Amino acid sequence: MLEAVSLTAARGDRPIFIRLGLRVEPGQAVHVTGANGSGKTTLLRILAGLLRPESGEIRWNGCAVAASRPLPDSAYLGHRNGLKAELSALENLRSACALYGCRTDRAHLQRVLAQVGLAAGADTALGLLSQGQQRRVALARVLSSGAKLWLLDEPTTALDQSSIRAFEGLCEHHLQSGGMLVFANHYPLRLVAARMRELAIPAIADRSQQEAACWIRS
Repeated sequence: MLEAVSLTAARGDRPIFIRLGLRVEPGQAVHVTGANGSGKTTLLRILAGLLRPESGEIRWNGCAVAASRPLPDSAYLGHRNGLKAELSALENLRSACALYGCRTDRAHLQRVLAQVGLAAGADTALGLLSQGQQRRVALARVLSSGAKLWLLDEPTTALDQSSIRAFEGLCEHHLQSGGMLVFANHYPLRLVAARMRELAIPAIADRSQQEAACWIRS
């Protein structure tokens, strides 16, 4: 289980969000929403251990996690794919799996690429793939991690509708298997309603009237 308790973040001397609270249990997905600049990416980067909050605490299975330390059993995907253009899709995946401590054999990696519809492009240099295909390799990296918690920032960027539907199926399977998902996206993913919750971050103009800057809607 993931918990964020009274998280506050700032950019310079300007608060981004104040006393944010979040709780995600196995099988649940949380869609982080808000206007541009409201702090969606900041929140995901804090949860991933890439940024330090001004105050507050992150807990994993009830235990506090040190600020700016990666969450155990989690995989993060930001706006950028975090891949090397000169390596093939499979080589990029193998490098990521080596860092995660996961299987790196070709048969396994090809199965993962097949899940995102890229079995035929396994040996193609990433730089020769389309933007949508590159994003699918990045999503395959998350799949290959075996992580319980996925932290995804605009995961459907550059994907066509068929790829989005396929990705939603992978997310649904992840949740059915007891996984967790926190994501920011322009559009909600089509997941089982009982699994989906929304974390709405208010516009900056609203924050002076709210000490608790965020709330969760089912």
